[in-house]
Amino acid sequence: MKHSQRGVSLVGLVIIASLLGFVLLVGFRCVPAINEYMAVQRIVKSVAEEGDNGASMTELRRSFDRRAQIDDVSTIGGKDLDIYKQGGKVVVEAKYGRKVPIAANVSLFFDFHAKSTP
Repeated sequence: MKHSQRGVSLVGLVIIASLLGFVLLVGFRCVPAINEYMAVQRIVKSVAEEGDNGASMTELRRSFDRRAQIDDVSTIGGKDLDIYKQGGKVVVEAKYGRKVPIAANVSLFFDFHAKSTP
């Protein structure tokens, strides 16, 4: 009675490894964009709280720029914010996009929307 071997062939192993490598490459390239978005979201909420305490629009934009410099946010600035009042509360909103190069001429484009109120 013969027993056949089971398992992954060399070709299968190469294919699985290349797919896993591609997924890791995309993941590692996207992490900085996601971290920056989370920092922008956090900053927008803090700036909106300052606006509720009576800060002017110019002060809010400067505050965003200072906080963005600390958190290494370079894609968006204070001039790009939409600031308005809604229901007696200051709402700070930021819509922006970020292009993440993957390899050669292949890129991903993220369209982010950070808002101080849910």
